[in-house]
Amino acid sequence: MEGACAVTSLPDVSEVGLALPVWRKWFLEAVRLVVEAVPDESAALFFQSDIKRDGIWIDKGSLVIRAAEDAGAHVLFHKIVCRRPPGMLTMGRPGFTHLIAVSRAMKCPDVLPIPDIINDAGRLPWVRAMGVRAAGHAVRFARDQVGAKMIFDPFCGVGTVLAVANTLGLDALGVEKAKKRCEQARLLVVSPDELLSSGQTDTGEDATERPSSLG
Repeated sequence: MEGACAVTSLPDVSEVGLALPVWRKWFLEAVRLVVEAVPDESAALFFQSDIKRDGIWIDKGSLVIRAAEDAGAHVLFHKIVCRRPPGMLTMGRPGFTHLIAVSRAMKCPDVLPIPDIINDAGRLPWVRAMGVRAAGHAVRFARDQVGAKMIFDPFCGVGTVLAVANTLGLDALGVEKAKKRCEQARLLVVSPDELLSSGQTDTGEDATERPSSLG
């Protein structure tokens, strides 16, 4: 897909109804397909939270990196998004999310305007959704560093990435199998102010509303 960059979050085992070993193979294959769907000079960005099953933590960030490298890609950056305030006990739930960008040919810019730890993920349109500010970091990278014109999210959920991309002046294409979430994605709107931390400005042009497309 020329001019496209993927920004997505693959579902965990509780969302797909598969046995854990089957889900793991599916997850690795899905990451590979996402990486291969974008042009060589583009990038694929993944938001993934670790999961705990039967007392064992599964590092979904490491699964993304393994599958991406098997697909001939390398890591551009690996950031952490706080889902809970630092120092807060999370009672066995993940308190952070991995934000990982990979590419087959692109090199990481020397100056990358994304903090290593994103303390404020922003509004969560859904309990499993990535925050709008965290999504803003990913989409700005796609727009400003990759030069993407289209954001593709093959597991779009309620459409956080799509709405953020539209607000930042990009077209967006999403796929979602749940009818309810698909309709929520069509209606979701993110205001420019929601994407900005204190002192930030956005220099992007054409931030008018654009209709997002869902498959």
